[in-house]
Amino acid sequence: MESTSQKLSARLAHLATDQRAILAVLVIAVFLAFAIRTPSFLNGQFVIFPLLRDTAVITIVGLAQLATLSIGHLNLAVGRMAAVGAMVAGFSYERLGFGLGAGLILGIASGALLGALTGYIIVKSQVNAFIVTLAMDFALLGLVTFTYISVTEAAAFTVKPDGMDTIRQGSLADICLFGWCGPSVVPLILFPALFVLALMGFLYHQTRLGRELLATGANVRAARLSGIPVDARVIQAHTISGALSGLGGIFLAYVNGSFSAAIGNELLLPSFLGPLLAGTLLSGGVVGIFGTMLGTLLWLTIRQGLLVEGIGLETLNIALGIILLLALSADKIRSGITGLFRRRKVT
Repeated sequence: MESTSQKLSARLAHLATDQRAILAVLVIAVFLAFAIRTPSFLNGQFVIFPLLRDTAVITIVGLAQLATLSIGHLNLAVGRMAAVGAMVAGFSYERLGFGLGAGLILGIASGALLGALTGYIIVKSQVNAFIVTLAMDFALLGLVTFTYISVTEAAAFTVKPDGMDTIRQGSLADICLFGWCGPSVVPLILFPALFVLALMGFLYHQTRLGRELLATGANVRAARLSGIPVDARVIQAHTISGALSGLGGIFLAYVNGSFSAAIGNELLLPSFLGPLLAGTLLSGGVVGIFGTMLGTLLWLTIRQGLLVEGIGLETLNIALGIILLLALSADKIRSGITGLFRRRKVT
């Protein structure tokens, strides 16, 4: 009997400190709370579909931030790199006549190039990543604005290549097998995001590169003494961040229906929320890959629920700030819960 009780207590302690389990419970609880309070929250076309679509896009941007957080850096230019990726893709579609895939690759490559340049500047100048990425953000803001003003008439690229509307509006209802079609509330854009999520999970949990990125974030000096090429890993982390930022910006442009300078303006704060809620440390060395999507889904569910209830922008910003504070305090909360279960076990 005592052994069974101990096993149950151990399982509860594990669940109480498992960030993914906590986030999953919170997502379900918040979703049900809004659904009970406001039945219109369950509208598939106008609420659930956009919610999952936004989750897909912001998750990719969150993973872009996570790549730099893994080595203890910040990427304050993540939104502007997204804008550049979207701009390059839009230019290739409208002015070069490229297809969907070619423009997508060019946009991702441009983001990766900017990320690599940022990492190279950090390594060679030995200036803090906060300062370098902040400077890069301002530089790219000017570049993006100048380019759109100079090259376009409406300050946007509006050509839609074949397949763009499918990514924007397509759902599993468009895919039928043996006469059965999927649910219309699940957007197709969710699956590329899941693929990127799995790819990042494989990178950090199954490859030497991922382990060395985490080791660099945990302790730079120890990583150098262990023979890890720290400078190369810093550049690679920022390259990954830039590539994912470019991808997120392009997907955001697909969702918006046009490529404009406004892409990425509101991505900086959301890029931190998902990873931090998932347990990723600002100091580096620990990342929450799969929890990043759950964390993103949690705060987007809260935002969508408040919007459905007609809550004003001020309240939304307050809610966003509270969520960020909770995300920053998540490690302390987990430690407190773990200590509580340990004290109960001792007594």
